[in-house]
Amino acid sequence: MVSARPLTPAALLDELVTAITDRADGRRWTRVAVDGADAADPGAVADALVAPLRLLGHPVLRVRARDFLRPASVRLEYGHTDAESYLWGWLDDSGLRREVLEPLGPDGTGRVLPSLWDAARDRATRAAYTTLPEGGVLLLDGPLLLGKGLPLELTVHLWLSPGALRRRTPTEDAWTLEALTRYADEVVPATEADLLVRYDHPAHPALVEPERRRP
Repeated sequence: MVSARPLTPAALLDELVTAITDRADGRRWTRVAVDGADAADPGAVADALVAPLRLLGHPVLRVRARDFLRPASVRLEYGHTDAESYLWGWLDDSGLRREVLEPLGPDGTGRVLPSLWDAARDRATRAAYTTLPEGGVLLLDGPLLLGKGLPLELTVHLWLSPGALRRRTPTEDAWTLEALTRYADEVVPATEADLLVRYDHPAHPALVEPERRRP
């Protein structure tokens, strides 16, 4: 991994906002994913981007990958702690594409469904469709989002070292470490993401220029 540039949390947000607004220039909508293990809390970073983007005049839609999981009958077919299923089978990629990402593509309508499935209750959320105005930004967060070919304009990966990942993962979720390790080795988000953030210590993040930027 190449050298990292230490930042304060506020400076990191400024860098991310600048990267997003740069990508948004001239686009009808800009689809952004903040990818990271649950232990990195990518949702908190995505949430923190909402207000500054709105202050700059960009409508924002927050979507969480956990609201697009497959039903338990499919997701847990091989048990509650199957690493292979967690890595490749939990997220309803097609539902996320159909209801959120494709409507915000260059030829989309802007009409999206912000949530699809309530995994805790194992039933549809029955959320209402909403329209994101042109110039708007989608902020999607969740783990294991890269390497699936999702149509996104900008991807951010919150990188945790193996030690930090183990320390910050609750004991009841330790079974996910195998999948997260495979993700790091097979998908290599450190080079797949547009922006890479070293996030072992959220109070002292560091921004890394990835070895390969997406075109």
